[in-house]
Amino acid sequence: MSTLSSPEVANDPPEASGASGKLDRGVLAVAMVVVLGAVMSILDVTVVNVAINHLASEFNSPLSTIQWVATGYTLALATVIPLTGWACARFGTKRLYMISIALFVTGSALAGMAWSAESLIAFRVLQGLGGGMIMPAGMTILTQAAGPKRVGQVMSIVGVPMLLGPICGPILGGYLVDDVSWRWIFFINLPIGLVALFLAARILKRDTPRPGERLDLLGLVLLSPGLASLIYGLATGAQKSDFGSGEVLITTIAGAVLVILFAVRALTAGNPLIDLRLLKRRSVAAAAGTMVLFMCAFMGAMLLLPLYYQVVRQESAFASGLLLAPQGIGAMVTMPIGGKLTDRMGPGRVVLIGLVVVVASVAGFTSLLQADTSYWSLGAVLFVMGLGMGLTMMPTMAAAIQTLGHDEVPRASTMLNIIQQVSSSIGTAMMSVLLANNLTDKLGGATGGGGLSAAQKVPAAIMHKIAGPMADAFQNTYWWSVGLLALAFLPALLLPRHRPDPVDADGPAAMPMH
Repeated sequence: MSTLSSPEVANDPPEASGASGKLDRGVLAVAMVVVLGAVMSILDVTVVNVAINHLASEFNSPLSTIQWVATGYTLALATVIPLTGWACARFGTKRLYMISIALFVTGSALAGMAWSAESLIAFRVLQGLGGGMIMPAGMTILTQAAGPKRVGQVMSIVGVPMLLGPICGPILGGYLVDDVSWRWIFFINLPIGLVALFLAARILKRDTPRPGERLDLLGLVLLSPGLASLIYGLATGAQKSDFGSGEVLITTIAGAVLVILFAVRALTAGNPLIDLRLLKRRSVAAAAGTMVLFMCAFMGAMLLLPLYYQVVRQESAFASGLLLAPQGIGAMVTMPIGGKLTDRMGPGRVVLIGLVVVVASVAGFTSLLQADTSYWSLGAVLFVMGLGMGLTMMPTMAAAIQTLGHDEVPRASTMLNIIQQVSSSIGTAMMSVLLANNLTDKLGGATGGGGLSAAQKVPAAIMHKIAGPMADAFQNTYWWSVGLLALAFLPALLLPRHRPDPVDADGPAAMPMH
């Protein structure tokens, strides 16, 4: 590996550059480009969430309308992610990655100049159309550049923005909204995006598009609206703490039916939008099952603690973000270690160790969350949870990709990102409802039976009277996360416990991509 500036070197074939198993300068340069794009797109979600109430006041718009600033972005992500695998083949991963960043940056600039709630929502949708493809395209570029024997290490690099986004977002968003201007929550993406575009043009190797590959239009018609409808229904139900309303039931069930119809078709189609036949491989199926349960439990659990800080302890969003920082620090400690161990001895053992640590720390919250628990104690448990997460999430993704051939990686990366989005939505929706029910049971007449939304409006003057029972409701809800995480051990036991075999790395002939 000669110079970092050579675009032809950065994506050398893994056989030529990965023999030593270490990440050389070329792969690290590619990783830098991918992480820049990923940080920008993931951070944007949590930064904007902090500003929702401020935006409602700024545009004199009801919260139900301004909430679409977040919802429209999420639905755009869900709509465009399924296209990524086909688009990588059709346009080339480098070109697609740069188009995605350009769309995101353009949407960011326009959103920062928005003059009404409606214009802001429209520009956020444009952002989402670009942002949805940044992560799966970036993962594809990085894993193809590194090769199967170094997937664990590159996954640990990709995982950094996924962890830091939810933690740094409230901190950055709170600062910009309070001390600068709400417009800078969007303008801040411009310099990052322009640097990412420049480096992508310089560093990433131009790959060869395959324009002859046909787009699976029927699959797209089923999957994209299905995912958007399913995620919208789950998000709306969680927001209202009510899954029994007609709107929520119709959109959720319709989305689930469309996704199921897509799955049935994808298993028989000659060239499906997402090749679900990859799930016939034990390592891919085990990784997918582990990820579904882990993301449902973990993302649901991560919804609870910020709410505890803000509702029970009456902390601001900015302070809550700071109090969550130990988790990100813990994950940053173990992610590089987990990546190297994954490449050295296989992901199975690493993930099991990580799950044990995560289950133990989440179980700690079932007794630790009191109305006056020391923040140092909570921070210590969060740090341990981060240690476990660094050994769990990205090694699980590595397990799904290590045994795939070069041309299979784009479809697998797209599938994994869809699994993450849907599982996260299911987890947060489920925990929202469980928490609301627990709050109603514990508080009863104190909030008029209104669950979470009513608890959030309780005057500070009487909060001290109900803080104890409210904290108990959070404790009880954490038991559901512990149960889901315990179930994740079942598919995790099937993950490979050895280094990827060179034959597997090329992709078994029995499972052609097309």
